[in-house]
Order: sequence, then C-alpha cells, then structure tokens
Amino acid sequence: MSNLAEQFNNPTSYQQPQGGGVLAQASASREMEEVKGQIFMAKQFPRNYFEAEKRIQDACRRPALAASSMYSYPRGGQKVTGPSIRLAEVLAQNWGNLAYGIKELEQREGESVAMAYCWDLETNVRQEKVFTVKHSIYRRQGGPKHLEDPRDIYEKVANDGSRRLRACILGVIPGDVTDMAIEECTKTLSGQNEGPLKERITNALVFFKEKHGVTQEMIEARFGYNAASFSEFDLVQLTNIRNSLKDGMSVVEDWFDRNIAKNQSSGLGDDFKTQKESANEVKENANDIPIE
Repeated sequence: MSNLAEQFNNPTSYQQPQGGGVLAQASASREMEEVKGQIFMAKQFPRNYFEAEKRIQDACRRPALAASSMYSYPRGGQKVTGPSIRLAEVLAQNWGNLAYGIKELEQREGESVAMAYCWDLETNVRQEKVFTVKHSIYRRQGGPKHLEDPRDIYEKVANDGSRRLRACILGVIPGDVTDMAIEECTKTLSGQNEGPLKERITNALVFFKEKHGVTQEMIEARFGYNAASFSEFDLVQLTNIRNSLKDGMSVVEDWFDRNIAKNQSSGLGDDFKTQKESANEVKENANDIPIE
C-alpha cells in the first residue's frame, strides 16, 4: 500500500514493484508513459476558462441535474448542505484536464484500503484521500451484515469512496466556480416550467406520502407553516431532503417526527385534487353537449 500511495503522491518518482519480474516492469513503464502522455496533452491543449464555465452553466440548466445537485442532512441540530457527487462529477467533466477516480489499493480480510483522488494535470494541484472500508453494512434491525459477494464489496467501496471523491474534486476546482454552479442549479429549480408552483408542491407531498410514509402534517410541522405558504425555496429544501433520503445520507426520522398528532393542515393536496376533478368533470360535461 505504501508504494502505491507514494506513486500517486509523486507520479514522477514511481518505484518498480518488488518481485514482479519483466511483466511488472513492463506494466510500471506503461503506466508511467500514460501519465506522461496525460500531462503532455494537458499542456498542449490547456483549458479555456471561459468555455469551461459556459459548459458548466449549460449543464446546470438541465432540470434533472439541478434536482440532484445538492445534498442535505441534519447534524447536531443544524442542517448541513453542499454540492452532491453528481454535481461534482459534472464540474470535473466540464472543467477539463482532470484525472480523478477511486482505486482499491489493497483488500484484506474483512476490509479494503482504497484511495479517492483528483489531479489537475495543468497546475499539478492534487487532492487525495486514503480510507478503509469495512466489508459490512449496518442494519437498524439485526446489527451489521458481513459482505461476501465480490460485487457487494465493490459497490460498498464505490459508495464509501464517492463522498471522498466529491471532496477531492471540490478541493481542486476553484470555489467560485462551484458557487456559480450551485447558483445556476437553484435558478433552474426555481424556474422550471413543468407546472404551477402549487402543483409541484402537491406532487412533492404525494411523493413523500407514497414513498416514505411522510404525511403533509409532518412536513408542515418541520417547516413551521402550512404547505399553502410554501415558496420555491421551500420546494428546493424538500428536494434536498428527498436526495438525502435517496442517497442514504439520512433516514426519515432525521427530518420528520412520526409521532406528530394529526392537526388541522392546509389541505393543499386535497384541495388541488378536488380542483382537478372538478375541472375534468366540467370538461366531460362540455363534451356531452350536442353540437348543433
């Protein structure tokens, strides 16, 4: 593990593996040439900062990316938010001349040693994090479950490494570029033309009810006011909570109190449903009128 770590810390001082013979030397030489080739191409075709920022802005205008661009979870009574791994990957792809990824350095009994890294080939700025992944998953009921299937182990390493990879990418890309991407995603979320704000809030309430058993009363209790008063900002916060639950960063109990008694709510969902049914009924009655 130490040799591999030294190699990535200083790629120009690669040490030949011990006891590998001719094949190991050939492999080391090939990897070194690939690194030199990447650096050469980065120097020959440096990034155009204006074009890179424009590509990032265009990507953040996609509603699908904007909806998954932020994560959010509670910690110590406070809310922690930040750019998600999906947004970090888009930043790296469009910033250009970056080498990034997750490598498994060593696999031992019951655990793996892996490394997440991001390397700017132009400026030689590098971020890396070496971490240990236990071959087990924690379950609320039944305690930890030991993983035996190689695919399960691979997915566990990739899942744990994604958060480190995100930190590495954000540590290399300038902070003002990341802030610009977050702002653009927020604009996209607040300016979607998929329907009126009231309809989109209703769809969010239905989603939480059907997928997570979270009632409108529970959501209103968290925000402190009725759903009829929700703004675009509140809808963005609900989207962040949904992404956090989807990515496994938190559980429902971290956000909502399941023991809340059913108080009088705004009835936004029922009201909107009634309006749609009435509109459909009027439309059907209009179709039944004979045309003379």
